Amino acid sequence: MPKKEPFEQYPEAYDQWFERNPDAYKAELELIRGLLPDQPEAEGLEVGVGTGKFAFPLGTGTGVEPSRKMAARAEKLGMRVVSGVAEDLPFPDASFDYVLLVTTICFVDDIEQTFAQAFRVLKPGGCIIVGFVDRESELGKHYAANREKSRFYKQATFYSAPEVVTYLQKAGFAVHSIRQTLIPGAEKDAIRDGYGQGAFVGIKAVKIAKLPSSGTQD
Repeated sequence: MPKKEPFEQYPEAYDQWFERNPDAYKAELELIRGLLPDQPEAEGLEVGVGTGKFAFPLGTGTGVEPSRKMAARAEKLGMRVVSGVAEDLPFPDASFDYVLLVTTICFVDDIEQTFAQAFRVLKPGGCIIVGFVDRESELGKHYAANREKSRFYKQATFYSAPEVVTYLQKAGFAVHSIRQTLIPGAEKDAIRDGYGQGAFVGIKAVKIAKLPSSGTQD
């Protein structure tokens, strides 16, 4: 079952986090922006679009969201939002040039099925971009330790960067780049390659087209 109850009850509180933490929001947004495809006409989907805090400023016009109250806020921005869950995306095969999952994987029921569905709806050569709080970071450890006190993270499952890489590769993706931000001791907007320093990590991975069989016979 989708973990939508807290988002149905507290959509205002969700949006207020971004208002209270503008520097963190800007850093996360710019990290994801730097991972998007270069083509301005690329058609994207955000899975777990929420209120559109990432998809709208990034120009991603379509979202999937199980919470009706969250989706309504994104729709007010002019976005197309379809009701659905990450494990069963309501789109045909090879529909999108890129798929975003930003602070979404901690709320899905099945991360393997989530990545398999993203792979399915991507065009050959398309990419998935996953943004998440690294479980091994100071912030990730804080969220995990205080999970029971949180409206939103009570049922969350946090992942480390190597775990996410493994799941992506298992789904058939080839990892293209990894970046991190919200780095303790660094500038507020610092973005660096790799992981292990920043609380927020973004991974871009590509759907590699399979080569057709030659069909030759002896």
